[in-house]
Amino acid sequence: MSSCPEELTIAAPAKINLCLRVLRRRPDGYHEIESVMQKLAVADLLSLRLQNEGIVLECSDPDLPVGEENLVWRAAWLFLEHIGSSGGVGIRLDKRIPIAAGLGGGSSDAAAVLVALNRLFASGLSEDQLAELGVKLGADVPFFVRSAPASLALGIGERLLPVAGLASGYVLLVNPGFAVSTRWVYENLALTSGGNPYILAPNSGALTSGNSGPASFDFNAASTAVFVNDLEAVTIARHPVIAEIKQALLGYGARVAMMSGSGPTVFGCFQHLSEAQTAYRYFQYLYPDTVFLTEPRPA
Repeated sequence: MSSCPEELTIAAPAKINLCLRVLRRRPDGYHEIESVMQKLAVADLLSLRLQNEGIVLECSDPDLPVGEENLVWRAAWLFLEHIGSSGGVGIRLDKRIPIAAGLGGGSSDAAAVLVALNRLFASGLSEDQLAELGVKLGADVPFFVRSAPASLALGIGERLLPVAGLASGYVLLVNPGFAVSTRWVYENLALTSGGNPYILAPNSGALTSGNSGPASFDFNAASTAVFVNDLEAVTIARHPVIAEIKQALLGYGARVAMMSGSGPTVFGCFQHLSEAQTAYRYFQYLYPDTVFLTEPRPA
């Protein structure tokens, strides 16, 4: 009988929103959405080691808190409480995904902790059970808990249905080097049924097929009209450079260029590596520490 490992290293991938439609604001303050989320190869790295008691978090980014304000710490606490363990864990977080960038880094880190601790403690929790824990930490956490590389997210983002997403190609992430608060973006989003050209309420539900479940979403087959982010207007109004980055990516040959999540990261999807590399060199000169050339995360 094999014993459980005492330490484990796990990757926490970034994500992009291939489309993001905001449908309505609920009475509890959350917004219901339709979004296709895609995991990428670029990732943070977490190393976990069991210890007798307590949660100790170290982070390569000195600007991040390492106590209960950090989502990684809270994920560890939530898991240990859920399984009723008096044990502890030491965690080392090596950050590569920019913070508050629309790439889901914090949610992915939290999900990675839940998955890793499930293995370390041999708890036997299913993906569904881990996802139920994850939604207590954030709406995007269940997406990262699940193994599917791309999903259609409904509700507040917790209802997930696997879709085709990106099967190949290259993704260039361009982050202009500042953070954007997701809460601020949603608070400044004007939801209308037609007066705001950036909100697609008249066409809401276009990614789903009524009562029969989700439509088949395939990036390579989808019309470019599908790739819309309802949050762009808010973030671009304050940070016009996002629109400039989008236009530059399209000029370099990206099939699609959009802001991911609440921003400010903009991504371009390229079919040809040579075009992606040319764009990478241009943007790396402008933003040397926050430009990434990556690929879709495989299944």
